[in-house]
Amino acid sequence: MTTSTPFQRRLQKLKELLSDKPFDTFMVSEPWNRAYLSGFWAEDMQLTESSGFLFINGGAQVLATDFRYQEQAEKEAPDFQVVIYRENLANILPEIFASLSTRNLGFENHHLTYDRFLKIKESMQKWSPEGELLPAGELVEGLRVVKEMEEIEAIRESLALTESVLDIIVAEAAVGKTERELAWRIEQLMREAGAEAVSFPPIVASGPLAAMPHAVVSDRQLQESETIIIDLGARLDHYCSDMTRTLILGEPGDKTRRIYATVREAQLRAIEAVRSGISSFEVDRVARDCITSAGYGDHFGHGLGHGVGLAVHEKPGFGKSNSMILEENMVVTIEPGIYLPGWGGVRLENMARVTADGCEVLNKNEFFYSF
Repeated sequence: MTTSTPFQRRLQKLKELLSDKPFDTFMVSEPWNRAYLSGFWAEDMQLTESSGFLFINGGAQVLATDFRYQEQAEKEAPDFQVVIYRENLANILPEIFASLSTRNLGFENHHLTYDRFLKIKESMQKWSPEGELLPAGELVEGLRVVKEMEEIEAIRESLALTESVLDIIVAEAAVGKTERELAWRIEQLMREAGAEAVSFPPIVASGPLAAMPHAVVSDRQLQESETIIIDLGARLDHYCSDMTRTLILGEPGDKTRRIYATVREAQLRAIEAVRSGISSFEVDRVARDCITSAGYGDHFGHGLGHGVGLAVHEKPGFGKSNSMILEENMVVTIEPGIYLPGWGGVRLENMARVTADGCEVLNKNEFFYSF
């Protein structure tokens, strides 16, 4: 197999991982993993409705989909044999298992629904009574975590688009406008700038609502001197961006200045700590210690950041339960925050590429207050 395309290179890496696994065929159901390996970009409408499945072993790879996606699959995934199923996947599984000489099937246990698991297991046992379905874990996510140069460039462009939108939003924000108006304006500007979609519903959270890290936009009007968290991202050429700034209309009070300065200091210290070879937990701790020493440790309740790529939330995560050793060309967010119920909150988020001896901040936008 030649390795002239990103998808062929990724397949080769995956097959090397599969060589010592207890299953001979690997089934991919997670939609971004499917796209990452095949180039088939159809999206799943919901968890229980799939646009297709990949079946991969050392010698071949099959993309199973239904009639709606046949032409798209054949065009976008030339390295895969495309098979079309009628009504449901189970009807064609014996044919696929036969073509791949499958005896044991690895599956993405973090994604596959239990109902679909049972149906696939039944088909497997009809084909091979001794065959098993074995959990494979997050094999593809492990490949996706370190970005290729083409991916990093796509993320840069997505972020540049997002920052151009933020510039307009900051200029248009005014006392009396509603959160919903600004959030809708973000989506409109994203589309007009060429984005395929927003990478997540924009967050515009003002005043006391900014105390909720993932606040849902409301009809609340923006008011003077309060904090307004604006969290936005675009999807461009399939890749996501994610950034946050905190806006203040008018003159901030002393408390606002103190909290904002603390969050900014925590962000800068964490950015300085990022490098290949350090654990994401250690970077999180640098920011958390800064916020704790200022007296707000109980009000920074989420992880410092996360990976970004085809999905807006990817590995690595920052925190005790999901720590990873950072590697060169991982792309991560650094987003400390302080959230005080009844008052509001401040969050600042940049994206960074991990390098051998530090990191490259991908953001060009420098909209930060100096308090």
